[in-house]
Amino acid sequence: MTEELSRTSALASRHTALGSGLEDWNGMGTAWTYNTDPNDEHDAVRERAGMFDMSPLKKVFVRGPDALAILDHLTTRDLSKLAPGKAAYLCVLTDQGGIADDAIVSNNGGDEWMIVHGSGDTMALLQASAEGHDAQVTFTDDLHDLSVQGPASLEILNAHTDIDLSTLAYFEHATAVLFGHSCRISRTGYSGERGYEIFADGSVITDIWDKLVEAGVMPCSFTALDKVRIEAGLLFYGYDMTENNTPWEVGLGFTISRTKGDFRGKAAVMAAKGAEKVNNVCLDIDHPDMVEGGETLMLDGQEVGIINSPCYSHRMGKSLALSHVRPGLAVGTTLTVSGEGLETTATITTSPIYDPDKSRTHS
Repeated sequence: MTEELSRTSALASRHTALGSGLEDWNGMGTAWTYNTDPNDEHDAVRERAGMFDMSPLKKVFVRGPDALAILDHLTTRDLSKLAPGKAAYLCVLTDQGGIADDAIVSNNGGDEWMIVHGSGDTMALLQASAEGHDAQVTFTDDLHDLSVQGPASLEILNAHTDIDLSTLAYFEHATAVLFGHSCRISRTGYSGERGYEIFADGSVITDIWDKLVEAGVMPCSFTALDKVRIEAGLLFYGYDMTENNTPWEVGLGFTISRTKGDFRGKAAVMAAKGAEKVNNVCLDIDHPDMVEGGETLMLDGQEVGIINSPCYSHRMGKSLALSHVRPGLAVGTTLTVSGEGLETTATITTSPIYDPDKSRTHS
């Protein structure tokens, strides 16, 4: 690593024991690879259960009488409709209507809310929205986020917790005791499978990790995470969306409330609807391996897009990528892919390419 990491996961020792070099993401040492095959990790998530240390995501509590008003101004969804025990995926916008970040907001009840976000500007914008309001904004790295994903995740976790997780609907959460430790369990994830995120303190998260390994859950790297999330059409901030994109351009228009009151970037983002410069699409690339990313996409000799997030899915036997292309290109359109040492074709395909009905996450 060329720069000092400012944040540390309590699970760092577990990652290094599995061969991780603790590469940086979001200021924290992250397991981009293990000494296991990422294809085997991919299989674990799709066939049984795998887990990812998502603690590099930033966890922020907003507590107090004005917590709802602050978060409602910060984000694109109408949070007044979010009851205790519910969560929502949403966008944080710049004043110009671009995507400053994406995040999940949870209503914990009792004037306590939690927002979990990635590498964008959420914290600075949250603090700006909180000015003059009666609430406390608290960032914490002691709260860790362990994401258990896969068709057996419910069975495995339910055998060791004091609540019935089968009663949690998609994007619901509850306090629980897991392996004897207090935590919050949320039915969310980033894999295209049924899964749960476990939010627990650093003092207990290593024991929870160890007990999950004993129960047959496979530790998975961010290389495997890229595979499953690209198959599932899930975006990664900084790659598939930036502040130069509006939610309309990247398929996140569903996160925008058209009826709630003012929120940051509202006027600009509403004015931008219908003026999209790009669309986010999934490509099936005629190539036997993962491409590098950054390749130019051409149609009839004209540049029409760029590859943002590539992967090779051994399960589907396809080289895939999430890409930005000129609006109006239909599913089935064949494009030329040009990169350093690469000249091939790709076809725009339905996204998500894996489980397009999203029945595995929502059922």
